[in-house]
Amino acid sequence: MELLNSLNEKQREAASHDKGPILVIAGAGTGKTRVLTHRIAYLIESGRAMPWEILAITFTNKAANEMKERIGQLIDYSIGQMWIGTFHSICVRILRQHIDRIGYDRNFTIYDTDDQKILIRDCIKELDLDPKTYNQNYIKAIISNEKNNGTSPDKYINNNYGIYKNRNIGEIYALYEKKLKVSNALDFDDLIIKTLKLLKTDEEVLKYYQEKFKYILVDEYQDTNHSQYNLIKILGKNSSGENNVFVVGDEDQSIYGWRGADINNILNFEKDFKGAKVVKLEKNYRSTKVILDAANEVIKNNCQRKGKKLYTDFKEGNLIRVLETEDEKDEAITVAALMLKEHREKNIDYSDMAVLYRTNAQSRALEEGLIREGIPYKIVGGVKFYERKEIKDIMAYLNLILNQKDDISFDRIINVPRRKIGQKTISIISEYAINKEISKFEACFDTDEMDLTPSAKKSIDNFVAMLEMLMIKKDVLPLSEFIMEVIETSGLKDMFLQDETVEGRSRVENIDEFLSAAKDFEERYEENTLEDFMAHIALLADIDKTEDSKDAVTLMTVHSAKGLEFDTVFITGLEEGIFPFIHSDEDADLEEERRLFYVAITRAKRMLYLSYARERMRYGNYEMKMKSSFLSEVPKECIEEVEKSYEKPQGFGNKSIPLFRGGIEVEKKKPAGKLKSDFVPGDKVMHKSWGIGTVVQLKDDGNDQIVVIAFENKGLMNLSLKFAPIEKI
Repeated sequence: MELLNSLNEKQREAASHDKGPILVIAGAGTGKTRVLTHRIAYLIESGRAMPWEILAITFTNKAANEMKERIGQLIDYSIGQMWIGTFHSICVRILRQHIDRIGYDRNFTIYDTDDQKILIRDCIKELDLDPKTYNQNYIKAIISNEKNNGTSPDKYINNNYGIYKNRNIGEIYALYEKKLKVSNALDFDDLIIKTLKLLKTDEEVLKYYQEKFKYILVDEYQDTNHSQYNLIKILGKNSSGENNVFVVGDEDQSIYGWRGADINNILNFEKDFKGAKVVKLEKNYRSTKVILDAANEVIKNNCQRKGKKLYTDFKEGNLIRVLETEDEKDEAITVAALMLKEHREKNIDYSDMAVLYRTNAQSRALEEGLIREGIPYKIVGGVKFYERKEIKDIMAYLNLILNQKDDISFDRIINVPRRKIGQKTISIISEYAINKEISKFEACFDTDEMDLTPSAKKSIDNFVAMLEMLMIKKDVLPLSEFIMEVIETSGLKDMFLQDETVEGRSRVENIDEFLSAAKDFEERYEENTLEDFMAHIALLADIDKTEDSKDAVTLMTVHSAKGLEFDTVFITGLEEGIFPFIHSDEDADLEEERRLFYVAITRAKRMLYLSYARERMRYGNYEMKMKSSFLSEVPKECIEEVEKSYEKPQGFGNKSIPLFRGGIEVEKKKPAGKLKSDFVPGDKVMHKSWGIGTVVQLKDDGNDQIVVIAFENKGLMNLSLKFAPIEKI
């Protein structure tokens, strides 16, 4: 058929498959969407199915719309009656027609994330449980996970009866389900689960949809969870016993195990669908041979895979450049300098460059490096560091401590964390402040003159007392120590630690990174008061907000990068404990991290940079880092090790700038003099705030001399000999 002439041999074999189940293993950049759309067009053009007899399932609405547009360009048939959508949108269509058969009204409400949290909060209150102990985000994650695994509230309670907290979580789960039913509401997970219940309990409805959908196609099959797998399995089998299920996926790109995706769904496809055909798409149309060779060698270290080897007709390409940097600041400066070179010498648009990292917290140093060089950037799949909620909450506390007339900051934190100050109370304070022409914080000193409940008055008085105490401590504690004091005293730290979800852990990482930023500022600048630090951040934020260029570098986590491609890619933070980022010693965790690295590598079309730091600031202290074990899995013949050489290039006068081999220019740190001879390891010193400590080590970072001191109450601290307020005793 002429329709398939533009496909390569393997793509054509998959798209023209006749009947029976088929698994298409589509490697990165091998044209899986092209195969899916041509498959659907082929089924219609060949008369094997009418448009409404095909069910195509994707994971995002964007992918579904793209599929519809492409199919519309391939065939003359109207695509209006086609069932193409996400798992959830397909299930809503089925439930709107038949949910009354399982005891719901057809006009059911779908609760979003915020609705779910409110409902869970109501359940916690009704069961008279402590909301600080039973974090609503954590409870929501557990309920979602148990639902998708098919675990009812009763079963969860029975399984956890001996563990007091878990038993109570089960009671919350049970009450949550009861309240949903009373409200004739479904949450997001219910859309699939209730559809499964409908199909399993109503033979007539099941038979109708099995006969209706002659062919079922599923995209990104490696990302399906238990419920989604069961839905495909039950819908795919028609009355004749045929299983015309066509799934496309890549086990090497299965990176969502943490949110329920089960890689076994794709690994066991031939067992689950007897007589299944397997077609491997291995010809890559994206990357150079060097990049593919590296990706192939890395991923073959995994055991959980079916096996394939990507290849390309493209020339071998540039070697992958591995960059060893001193710390996260040096890494950011290096990345920025290389971007400038790619932009100026290779005419690569900024929009065709991306920086990938494992966790959102890593973006802070990278953002500052790009801002410093005037390189426009955008954050994808996340929020710019200083615009993240948890960071803005901390900054609001700091701003109010500095400026008690700051009503914006007051409004943000008066009830964060929750301290039983309701909207009515806040309105009374606001009205009083307006009438008296004073700030809202100043109004809080006059609670006796307002019509407040005793409980509200007590909460406000406690808030004021806390802020006043912090104002005193501001002038006696070092910057980073004071900020930690604010985070702990305010209750923000406990609030974020109680959220044990992935999002909650990310917030904690961002708080740690904010502390590292403060510590870095404290050590770099002689003027390092809270006022100076907040002005520094405000300047960064101001510059950030002025950037409105379409030609901007993309910053994102590797998870957000899946499905995207760029000419030039920087994978940063390749250190043990960061990438791979392992929570346990299980092999499965390491294999998913390796798949994530594989996804990162295969985003690059022409040029790939891999960077790591010898040390990185975490929790306000420098930690020595080991380079990622993944780097040793990249073939040596694919790598160009980049070392700094401090040659003085022509045209820079007396300014000495280190060069990477290959001519990449990076600002050189000022040459350091000899280490101060009056300090040696073992010396006792006095710090004006931290007391007596012992010198452990002296080191030269090229820009300054650093002394590592063990303080009795602070642990090991890295201090600048230029600025540290220490005296030998």
